[in-house]
Amino acid sequence: FVCDKGLLGVTDLKRAGKPALYHGAFEIVKSINNGFFNLVNMVEVEEYLKGVVPNEMPVRFGLEALKAQSVTARNYVLSPRVKSSPNYDVVDSVASQVYYGANTEKEIATRAVQETEGLVALHNGELILAQYCSTAGGYTEDFAYVFSDPKTKEFPSIIKPYLVAKPDIPEQPSLEIEENALKFYSTVPDSFDLKSPYYRWTREWTVDELKNNLETTLPAQSLTGFVTPEFAKGESLGTIKNIYVKQRGKSGKIIELVIETDKKQIHLYKELVIRRAFIKDGKALPSANVVFVPTTDESGKLVSIKAFGGGYGHGVGMSQFGAGFMAQELGKSYKDILFHYYTGIVLATKPVTLSQNN
Repeated sequence: FVCDKGLLGVTDLKRAGKPALYHGAFEIVKSINNGFFNLVNMVEVEEYLKGVVPNEMPVRFGLEALKAQSVTARNYVLSPRVKSSPNYDVVDSVASQVYYGANTEKEIATRAVQETEGLVALHNGELILAQYCSTAGGYTEDFAYVFSDPKTKEFPSIIKPYLVAKPDIPEQPSLEIEENALKFYSTVPDSFDLKSPYYRWTREWTVDELKNNLETTLPAQSLTGFVTPEFAKGESLGTIKNIYVKQRGKSGKIIELVIETDKKQIHLYKELVIRRAFIKDGKALPSANVVFVPTTDESGKLVSIKAFGGGYGHGVGMSQFGAGFMAQELGKSYKDILFHYYTGIVLATKPVTLSQNN
């Protein structure tokens, strides 16, 4: 389906509270998993980005931050971590990157896309996997300690030399040690993420509240393969004796967490699994940059757990709030922003291989 003189829409479908309208063409394709169909928007990359950038980053962050977002979003769609389906490359939600179409375009974001047209980030001549998140918390993390291999499920996964842990303030020591992580995430040190509402946060559970919470969340998280031993639906956790971190990344992000009860020890791996296991008020933890501080009674019995944390999202690659701060408060260019968050990259147009006949 094409529309030569306008935009395509879907009856009763809204995005960002507006009727959903799109550039390009629509294709209806039979779903590979069920008896339904996929509605696929076939669209040029630059037109697609105009519907992504203002929905992924607040336009108040300014032109240079939006230009950095344009480059990362261009990389993301050209080289996604996982192809969403044989029928399409990416979806329009946070499962890939938010794409709300032509009716949500903003002038300054469109300008950012146009002024970086065709530019991508490369490492050793290859498109990088341009991960980004809302708020890194003042210290980004190595890719390998956050994401598992999408095919083998290996975790930690392979190191990507351009996605390595990096503090906003160079003098900041590594947060792999519990003491350093607690000091960093229970205080408000200087960082590019200072203006994020999720820069620092706390959560607290009574031991009974946490027990009930974990008995609800652990069965679903066990299905990921990153909870050992597996925890079945309806199973009793027993009495929680302690929660402690066995391994952290340089940013303090939890790699392996242990829940110790009077029945067993349960190991949780990967930041998203840990975030989704610890629910408070119906919401997962904003990030796995978190330190758990127990409170015990006079007999040493666990009474409650308080979490001190920082950041929102996976914490790998560009921090969007950090990019906004660098642009607006520090006067940095989009290149400065990208070179800070992605190590050893160059900015260029997408490499094209020509045959010997051309």
